[in-house]
Amino acid sequence: MGRVSQAQAQENRQRVVATASRMFREKGTAVSVADLMKAAGLTHGGFYKQFASKEDLVDEAIAHAFAEQAAHSAVALEEHDAEREAARRTLIEDYLSVWHRDHAGEGCPVSGFAADLGREPDQVARARHAYINGVRNRAARLATGDNDGMAQLCTMVGALVLARATRGNPISEELLQAARTALTGSGTGRPEPQQRTD
Repeated sequence: MGRVSQAQAQENRQRVVATASRMFREKGTAVSVADLMKAAGLTHGGFYKQFASKEDLVDEAIAHAFAEQAAHSAVALEEHDAEREAARRTLIEDYLSVWHRDHAGEGCPVSGFAADLGREPDQVARARHAYINGVRNRAARLATGDNDGMAQLCTMVGALVLARATRGNPISEELLQAARTALTGSGTGRPEPQQRTD
């Protein structure tokens, strides 16, 4: 079989990073390299031609997830014609939706990577910069007046993590509703989103 072109190798690498970003948010960073490569439609042996280690891939997957989130958020702001309060409210309602609860792989990297980074101190040191910047950027999008958005972000992430842990029980939706009410002064007046939420 012939050698893979440089362009194809780069495309394969991007596919692995995107797949890892989704799978790590959905299932955690304990996903095996073999399962990851299979999901990306590539051979296990090809991994080490692309990455020095799995830890390097985790770093790239985190950075990819936050870059993807930032791009989506920019589009959301444009949809609201830069009306900051409307954009903020939409962000909160979408974040605290059943759809987001049920689609962790396509969702927020703040909640998606938090548990793994908290358990793996070595990985935290490697991925700290991208993760911290992502947390700060997300909080900044929630900021209002003198409020820097940190408490709102903590409420949102905590409610989402609890709702995922209790999925299948009515308390899961109650948790999402309670956080939406606390942050917006009302429940969601919009239908559940049918696609990604960040």
